[in-house]
Amino acid sequence: MPTPHDRPRYRRVADELRRRILSGAIPPGSILPSESALIEEFGVARGTVREAVALLRSEGLVVTEMGRGTYARPVLPVRRLGSERYRRELEQVRTGELGTSFTADQRIGWSDYQLDRTFREVPADPTTAELFGVDPGTMILERRFVFRSQGVPQQMSTSCLLLDMVAGTPVADPDREPWPAGNTGQLSSLGIVVTGVRERVRARMPVRDEAETLRIPGGVPVLTITRQTYAGDRVVEVATDIVIPADRVELDYFIDLT
Repeated sequence: MPTPHDRPRYRRVADELRRRILSGAIPPGSILPSESALIEEFGVARGTVREAVALLRSEGLVVTEMGRGTYARPVLPVRRLGSERYRRELEQVRTGELGTSFTADQRIGWSDYQLDRTFREVPADPTTAELFGVDPGTMILERRFVFRSQGVPQQMSTSCLLLDMVAGTPVADPDREPWPAGNTGQLSSLGIVVTGVRERVRARMPVRDEAETLRIPGGVPVLTITRQTYAGDRVVEVATDIVIPADRVELDYFIDLT
């Protein structure tokens, strides 16, 4: 019988497998030893091995797939989100370059960028209306996007524009997506010059649809970003929920205190 200070056997097994994964002894994408092999190596019961693997799965270190088994989760490219990324879109507007802040973050070409989209005209709910500074019920164009890099879904977002600003323009046409220079390019086509962006970031666990769409394994949280895009003092675009798996992004910013 273990003493109260002993770590449970499944945790000791998980500790060793975690060490091997993090050290590269079990490389990303490699299949873990079979249950039988782990039972023999650690001298534990099958249930103990399964508990250990379940713990690693909850930490996002391993993935179990039917027909393939359990493997160390591949390392995905990490995007760096810095305040300068929207300046890239201003430059893309000026130069006509085919790209957006997303393609620059992902370091991919235009042909490797795909955008799933769904557009609908809806009344603004109280939260969205407050972000725009308009009355609840004001009609908006709600655009739901899934951003893909080389076919892999990397980000989801819900971006909104005031309907009276875009109705009847190419910006309201989903077939025009993806749009070079993103929101900055779209607004520029309407004669609106973006002067600033405000973002608020928080972390939470993904809901089921997000986990399935972005292929997020158990135990991995997401970063969610609420964005307000400004032209002078006016809010001209609102993203109520940009969702990015937390293990695929890092925040990079500098605070000048001089």
